[in-house]
Amino acid sequence: MDKKLVHTACMPIRWGDMDAFGHVNNTVFFRFMEQARIEWLEENGLAMVGGGEGPVIVNAQCSFLRQLKYPGAVEVRTFAGPPGRSSFDTMVEIRRTDQPDLLVAEGGAKVVWVNYAEEKSVPIPASVRALIGT
Repeated sequence: MDKKLVHTACMPIRWGDMDAFGHVNNTVFFRFMEQARIEWLEENGLAMVGGGEGPVIVNAQCSFLRQLKYPGAVEVRTFAGPPGRSSFDTMVEIRRTDQPDLLVAEGGAKVVWVNYAEEKSVPIPASVRALIGT
């Protein structure tokens, strides 16, 4: 699948991100992906507030390749795939900032553009298509 790097975010690994096994809990990886996706949209003028139209996630997945432990920080690279009428895929790579060549996790989510009041998909706006590069 063709993909375009659309955003890079850095986030700290917090002490509270670890679980009883002493590594970052799997649910936190989804938070990293979510935060990076929100930053990308907001940095491009798409405020994440209710009302009107906007993105929803219809699925998300993650492959955990290495453990993460506190302390440290991660770099989250977000890529976007070619859009359809009302949806596009995002792909994510997560790496420790102190080991940038080592892939820790990879995942993604399908984003669907919806009318929130009608709870129905709508065509992706031209401004969002421009962010993705199509």
